[in-house]
Amino acid sequence: MEHYRRDKRIGFMTPLQRPLGCLPLEVIPPIDHWHSVARPPALSSGGLHLWKLRTGCGGAPLTRLWPLLSQQESERADKLRFDHHRARYVRARAGLRMILSAYLRIEPGAIGLRYGKAGKPFLEDTSSGLEFNLTNSGDLALVALSVGTPIGVDCERIRDRGDMVAIADRMFTPEQAARIAAAPPEERLRQFHVTWTALEAEVKADGRGLLGRHRPAAQAAPRIGHCVPEPGFIAAVACERLPPVGDWVTLTLSADCYPIIRDQSKLGAGTL
Repeated sequence: MEHYRRDKRIGFMTPLQRPLGCLPLEVIPPIDHWHSVARPPALSSGGLHLWKLRTGCGGAPLTRLWPLLSQQESERADKLRFDHHRARYVRARAGLRMILSAYLRIEPGAIGLRYGKAGKPFLEDTSSGLEFNLTNSGDLALVALSVGTPIGVDCERIRDRGDMVAIADRMFTPEQAARIAAAPPEERLRQFHVTWTALEAEVKADGRGLLGRHRPAAQAAPRIGHCVPEPGFIAAVACERLPPVGDWVTLTLSADCYPIIRDQSKLGAGTL
């Protein structure tokens, strides 16, 4: 598996208790290579696999993906008003199922999922020990996987969020909000996204969700690792046994992974 590893010298990891918002942004490493594979390398305890999915018009043909969705997922996709939102949803959820299928060695559509109180998906069959989490922002989605340890991931496109100081006062700790308020405008934008992605990744890891962020965590505080999955975006992964970013295995689905669907009756509304 060594050829999948990135240069450890540019890895960076920070515990959650570190004062987020003062993270030295210049050391957040870019993920400069995503390995296109049909089958992932082995994922062991203490390891982390991070997958990238294209969910926009440059992604996989939707005709190949609709049949992979569960009935619940298909119904939700059909209810989405705009075609581009529907396309992103279908590509993200079908891509997630294809990735899980590669580890579990069962058909994507046969994977049973259940959902926590805040909406976090879990495998119905927990015997594999596989943990996963999905995030999407714009035309980009990421799937993070670990074994035996809950994991959370969040990705955001760096863009103006309006009154970020007011949002920080409402969502972050007083110390984090004060650092963001004191930062110059350009730096404030980046610090806000570093802090926001860390918060989202943490509450997704333990399933509390943003609305439950003030409730005590059910487990020890995770470690947080940041990366730049592609220019203009920032991502955070939260996991109690998180390896350095330089040890993350970064993957994308190869084109031959996508099924050829001959039964057109399984396609949903607004298929592209």
